[in-house]
Amino acid sequence: MRRTAHVRWTVCAALVALAATACGGGSGSGGAGGVVRASWGDPANPLEPANTNEVQGGKVLDMIFRGLKKYDPKTGAAKNWIADSITTGDQKNFTVKLKSGWKFSNGEPVTAHSFVDAWNYGALVTDKQVNSSFFSYIDGFAQVHPASGKPAARTMSGLAVKDDTTFTVRLTQKFSTWPDTLGYSAFYPLPRAFFSDHAGWLRKPVGDGPYAIQSYAKGSMMRLRTWHGYRGPDRAHNGGVDLEVYTSSDTAYTDLQAGNLDVVDDVPADQLKNVRGDLDGRYINQPAGINQTIAFPLYDKRWSGPKGARLRQGISMAIDRASITKRIFQNTRTPATDWTSPVLGDKGGYRAGLCGSPCTFDAAAAKKTIDGAGGLPGGGMKIVYNADTGSHKEWVDAICNSINNVLGDDRACVGAPVGTFADFRTQIAARKETEPFRAGWQMDYPLIQDFLQPLYYTGASSNDSEFHNAGFDGLVNRANSESDPARAVADFQAAEKILAQQMPAIPLWYQNGNAGYSQNVSHVALNQFSVPVYDEITVS
Repeated sequence: MRRTAHVRWTVCAALVALAATACGGGSGSGGAGGVVRASWGDPANPLEPANTNEVQGGKVLDMIFRGLKKYDPKTGAAKNWIADSITTGDQKNFTVKLKSGWKFSNGEPVTAHSFVDAWNYGALVTDKQVNSSFFSYIDGFAQVHPASGKPAARTMSGLAVKDDTTFTVRLTQKFSTWPDTLGYSAFYPLPRAFFSDHAGWLRKPVGDGPYAIQSYAKGSMMRLRTWHGYRGPDRAHNGGVDLEVYTSSDTAYTDLQAGNLDVVDDVPADQLKNVRGDLDGRYINQPAGINQTIAFPLYDKRWSGPKGARLRQGISMAIDRASITKRIFQNTRTPATDWTSPVLGDKGGYRAGLCGSPCTFDAAAAKKTIDGAGGLPGGGMKIVYNADTGSHKEWVDAICNSINNVLGDDRACVGAPVGTFADFRTQIAARKETEPFRAGWQMDYPLIQDFLQPLYYTGASSNDSEFHNAGFDGLVNRANSESDPARAVADFQAAEKILAQQMPAIPLWYQNGNAGYSQNVSHVALNQFSVPVYDEITVS
């Protein structure tokens, strides 16, 4: 699902006051109308569902929207939500039937057109949506999203509305687990108002979820209030959520301790040893579908070429993951040995040790491999990271120290901070970054496919390295077409072995979700994606 800002907008360039679309208690009021105060980071892109592929924007979309499926916050299982049924006889042609009576918070009904029109918009190349590749398996995508940038059609031939509550989808190939991807935000429905007054909708986004946006001041706060017209079973147990923007996780943690915040889901690394005592046990630490990597700009010739893969493997072997996760993260991270996450389980595709020796710290082998590949380009490297969230400075510096010790040069690797996550992502998206950069991935849905295809498939939405390997792409295509889940997993794991050979991104560690909360709130929990389950939080 998403690039993490621990690691996904700019709705407008300055303060925007959005008209209230729901009632709810003011900040600090108690009971069912009480408002939760939570830390947040400004997203990178406008709040269009198909244009958000990072966590901060994703948090908001998942509060103001609901889709065909919803992922169980405890298990991650995809459950029908607005979909009454999704059926297929051949795993290529699907019929989607909707539950009747669903509405957007502006009163518009949610219909089959709400989904089909939204998906066509997300796929059309001229709409420039970052998640457009999520629609690539729908027949007709190639015509609306050609490499030339000049579409031959504006709608995908594989989508057809049958009536208000029924539409059909024809894929280009068999994709047995395709229905399980439909809880991701790229597949959310859109109201007619989105198309009739697009600029107005961006100023006042309207969804069909349990919350509605009341106001947003960029760089300051977003206020969401409970929408009492929401008909789903996951109605909010509070009056709303105030998401306050912080450029420092240390400041957010201090405000939590002082009672100025209720929920912080990015506990600073240097506070992990103290957090249980500081908060009197009001602390959550649990496995999550998140990994952290260092990605390489393979579009820059210094990092590509015939010796590039060996160089990247050598850098990986120079990183002492076990020491860093213990010393800096107090074992709230686990050294990564593949590109997925243990939360998938063995049957879901996780295989410990799949990366092999390139992900194992070996100082002698690392130096020999790096030297044999011609050394670091220009004699040195930087690791670029956003400085506003995630305690990234501490671990980036630790990785550079590890690499420098291996190479015997304390200037070989240095950290290179960028002020905000939004600026950091803008730089990467524009392909202006020429040094390795911090990357993280929070799963969109609990499938091995989501850890591989969006990041490493040619032209995929989050393939920031511009990695291309025909063998990898072919295995992903074959895995998606398998009707037997075990065979599909085997194909995906074979694709992972290509990543071990080519190392477009270095796996660092699997990340636990962690959060602290105040005495003012209860029923605080994190879902499988490490995001607070905001609608379940109650305010005293």
